[in-house]
Amino acid sequence: MDQDFKMNGCCRGLCAKGCGRQDKQLNTYDYLADIPGNSEATDLVEVQFKNTRKGYYRNTNQLPLEKGDIVAVEASPGHDIGVVTLTGRLVPLQIKKANLKSEQDIKRIYRKAKPVDMEKYEEAKAKEHDTMIRSRQIAKKLGLEMKIGDVEYQGDGNKAIFYYIADGRVDFRQLIKVLAEAFKVRIEMKQIGARQEAGRIGGIGPCGRELCCATWMKNFVSVSTSAARYQDISLNPQKLAGQCAKLKCCMNYEVDAYVEAGKRLPSREISLLTQAGEYFFFKADILSGMITYSTDKNLAANLVTIHAKRAFAVISMNRKGEKPDTLTEGNDGLSPRTVDLVEQESLTRFDKRKKKNRNRKDGGKRNAAPENQKTGKPQGEKNAEMNKPQQGAPENAGNAENRNNREQRKRNRPAQKENREPGENKKVRKNRDNRNRNQAPEGKNTAGEADSKKNNEKDA
Repeated sequence: MDQDFKMNGCCRGLCAKGCGRQDKQLNTYDYLADIPGNSEATDLVEVQFKNTRKGYYRNTNQLPLEKGDIVAVEASPGHDIGVVTLTGRLVPLQIKKANLKSEQDIKRIYRKAKPVDMEKYEEAKAKEHDTMIRSRQIAKKLGLEMKIGDVEYQGDGNKAIFYYIADGRVDFRQLIKVLAEAFKVRIEMKQIGARQEAGRIGGIGPCGRELCCATWMKNFVSVSTSAARYQDISLNPQKLAGQCAKLKCCMNYEVDAYVEAGKRLPSREISLLTQAGEYFFFKADILSGMITYSTDKNLAANLVTIHAKRAFAVISMNRKGEKPDTLTEGNDGLSPRTVDLVEQESLTRFDKRKKKNRNRKDGGKRNAAPENQKTGKPQGEKNAEMNKPQQGAPENAGNAENRNNREQRKRNRPAQKENREPGENKKVRKNRDNRNRNQAPEGKNTAGEADSKKNNEKDA
């Protein structure tokens, strides 16, 4: 084996050799690329064409090929243009995975693409979109129940592949004649499923990653709703369906793990008997082994969560005719709850609080509490000083009358609070007091009339 191999690229080439072009679908990472003599181990080469179509060819001319090289390969008729995506020991493994019938049918690579080949290739690719739109119109006129999803021209422009989707069998013999007359090329029809179409188009899944059918998945396994039931996923069509309008392929990834974990849980039909009452199955966390029971068979009432070990212990006690006091008694298998340090802090603790500018009657001034603290005088003494008349200024009769009215109102406040009814606002209470004052019996003066008489006597 030749040990004189060159290591180049980022990180001495150990991480870059196995990577392919990231703009290609079904990209394969060659983890054997850094092994000496890997490319000379076999003459088989993997070549990728438009979207997810791949082919395997023999490098009979011993061309020095690497990932990303554009080559001209054998086709029927003519030749096709593709990109080398894999070389070396992994190619035979990929052929087995693709379930090719015989390696004798593998065609050969002619040469690396020349500028003339690339010009024909670009001209053929430029006609694909218009051909697809026109072929859809022709199929609609012929009344065929099919959808033409994509059109791919061969590298030399002599043949066109029409990918279509149909629920049943379609007789497209007349369609082939019309398409051959319209486009003057050889026509090939390929039926694909909804998942294959989604893989050819590509996109981003709800997980945030590129679609599996567009990156690595080649063989599609049927997915049933039982996979969702095993994993306790709600049967919501909008959640379970992917971009192909079929059930998501990723639902099959963890079904086996959920089935194995579900075998370690008690049956859902078994109810638990305690001194407090009978408990029925409500829900279960299959992977953690926690089960929630309810005292009502159909509603969430008095929910109690216990471990599967505790549930089996209670079931064995019930079979012996014993009943525990509570379900949580002796629940040693209950896993301690992890404490999240982030949830103890508020997310808005670093936000600045906005000061509310309220329109106060005192011109926006704050309460007098800070000023009272500065002077050291209580609130009552300061109010008394404010009510005192200034020296050298005669006391007005109006000021004295206002002061007497304020004192009288203060004395009447306890009585008003006692007469207040629950839920009564200020306006309703004022109207009630006015009615009582107007309906007072003759010979008895109200509090307001008594105050007015006292004030008149003082003025006299």
